Amino acid sequence: MIYGIVGLGLMGASYAKRLTDLHETVYGFARREASIQYALEHHMIADGTIHPEELIHRCDIVVLALYPTLLKDWMLENQQHLKSGAIVMDISGVKSNIVEPLQAITREDVELISTHPMCGRESQGIEHADPTIFDGNNYIVVPTEKNTAYGIRVARELGQKLGCTHIANLSIEEHDKMIAFLSQLTHVIAVSLMNTHENAHLVEYTGDSFRDLTRIASINENMWTELFLINKDILLNEIDAFIASIQHFRDSLASEDQEEMKRLFIQSTERRELFNK
Repeated sequence: MIYGIVGLGLMGASYAKRLTDLHETVYGFARREASIQYALEHHMIADGTIHPEELIHRCDIVVLALYPTLLKDWMLENQQHLKSGAIVMDISGVKSNIVEPLQAITREDVELISTHPMCGRESQGIEHADPTIFDGNNYIVVPTEKNTAYGIRVARELGQKLGCTHIANLSIEEHDKMIAFLSQLTHVIAVSLMNTHENAHLVEYTGDSFRDLTRIASINENMWTELFLINKDILLNEIDAFIASIQHFRDSLASEDQEEMKRLFIQSTERRELFNK
């Protein structure tokens, strides 16, 4: 099996390194020759090029580690070079308005299936690639009616190979609602917390609570703006629900309703304990 990784940023290079470490043959594709050279020098890929037509026809599995808005153009420009029977996987963080339009333009003898490894880093770029980001994390496969049992199995097996431990299938709608709450809303909260006050002078005094809550506030502004806009309606609903929750807590505090505050603390503790398991 030969893998092609399109896009050698943080995620794409982490894919490449993990698969290469497992003695798989991996080809890398990037826009910059410097990324190809870095990947070769750091033993992430067996070969690579900025011209997909030179190597992509050899690949059995192609992972598109690209920004969502670049996926369609890449397929239109390069899918004629894909091997017949190839499996192509996007790994975008949002699936609505991405997966089905991509599948609609994909060649009939090529299968596109959507996946999403639930991991990452605040930093970006190939130099921050780290194959251990997959270890023990969740991996989502998002099949549609156009996907085959074989394609779904290949996608799930790749998640296992990467080192992810819980692999689930979700529909496009289920995925985007889940991601809006568990990932996108948490980034909105972290960014908003950092922007509440100019707090550079607090660095000397901050504790673990603030560091933990704001770790993901160091954010790739280009990618996350894309993801938020694509998933705008669902994310707005989650933000509204969070605002209502904050307002309820504020009202309880303002009225000195100790019993309600304690109930909220107990409920949050019980729900958080589920994640510790």
